Amino acid sequence: MRRRAELYLLGGLLVLLVALLYFTTRSHVPGLPGVLDADTKFQPLDVEEPQLHLDLLEKIQKLQYSGAHRNIFVAMPPPLPKPPQRPAVAEPKLPPAPPPLEVPVTFFGYASHPGTGKRVAFSTSGDDVLVVADGDTFLNRFRLVHIGDAAADVEEISSGRHQMIPMVQPPQGSMP
Repeated sequence: MRRRAELYLLGGLLVLLVALLYFTTRSHVPGLPGVLDADTKFQPLDVEEPQLHLDLLEKIQKLQYSGAHRNIFVAMPPPLPKPPQRPAVAEPKLPPAPPPLEVPVTFFGYASHPGTGKRVAFSTSGDDVLVVADGDTFLNRFRLVHIGDAAADVEEISSGRHQMIPMVQPPQGSMP
């Protein structure tokens, strides 16, 4: 029974294949239909004289070319454009450099904390004695950035400008 079903299935597929081939070849025209259609519509140009008119080409070449791009009738590269002439302009003057930072103190010494090693500077401002630690602000305008052995680096807080203030020995009898 199984063999019989396979034969029926094979026969049905063959009938379907034959029918498919019949209908596709019947509607199909042999050859390339696009080329055949184009050949029937082709009309040749009516050219009386198919030669190149060299006299007209020479006449066109003699005309002055005034385009913005390269002249296609000249084999040489185009000339470089002339740089535009700029009128002489006075260069603006730079603003003067800011005056050096004036710090109204005199540093006369420093001390180091024995445990941390952090330094404290001693200075005078007029009759006042100031004790300022490394990184602290004083006189509401300045910050003591670093205390060295011979000078102290002071920064103005508002502008960020720095000034190195040397350590000086105060004159005798001037300290209270």
